[in-house]
Amino acid sequence: MKIISYNVNGIRAAMRKGFLNWLQAASPDVICLQETKANFDQVEVEAIEAAGYPYHYWFSAVKKGYSGVAIFSKIKPNHIEYGTGIEYMDAEGRNLRVDFDHVSVMSLYLPSGTNLDRLDHKLTYMADFQTYIDTLKKEIPNLIICGDYNICHEAIDIHDPVRNKNVSGFLPVERKWIDGFIKSGFIDSFRHFNKEPHHYTWWSYRANARANNKGWRIDYNMVAKPLEKKLKRAVILPDAYHSDHCPHLVELSLER
Repeated sequence: MKIISYNVNGIRAAMRKGFLNWLQAASPDVICLQETKANFDQVEVEAIEAAGYPYHYWFSAVKKGYSGVAIFSKIKPNHIEYGTGIEYMDAEGRNLRVDFDHVSVMSLYLPSGTNLDRLDHKLTYMADFQTYIDTLKKEIPNLIICGDYNICHEAIDIHDPVRNKNVSGFLPVERKWIDGFIKSGFIDSFRHFNKEPHHYTWWSYRANARANNKGWRIDYNMVAKPLEKKLKRAVILPDAYHSDHCPHLVELSLER
């Protein structure tokens, strides 16, 4: 099973930039999207279905044009879980899960902490999400959480760790949380296969950051430990230019 995660920074804008042609060529079994910024009825879903994804699920924020996650699948899931049941999380459309026979896949869009109020919100979200996942794993051990975590884990995951040490996304409290999240029973699938520096998933639109590869690795496909022996490969796909993020793929030896 091939799974891709991609913060598209607006699904309608990404589709205008050739996203669906790229999706057909990449041909994952499942793609998890973040920051869709659209409701289901605002998107040309017939084109998504024509691209080979008859099963598509959307969880949008209450606020129009904000946040939102989606999952497109070639395979019909057994169950779709919209949100977490935690009201303040679900109002922002940040969690969507599909369950298959052998694995469950979640699309996650964790908040950014761009100012003090949002940082407090992010830290609360992180703590509540950890508690939610700790409980969920007891019911669903074969869990893959794909998405934009808005956190760089290690210095290797950011182009300038010294100058960014006090910037949200690389704060010690955030890094400690994602370290603990991994240690609670997940594998950072990309780092499982690749220990090299200079691999990023997000670049600022300013100062030619992407052309100069001055980026951050803030997007992850986190794979629950029971699936470790099923991992085949994990790669970042920086040649896709539909967003300020790029897609990242994990492949597992699973029955479809």
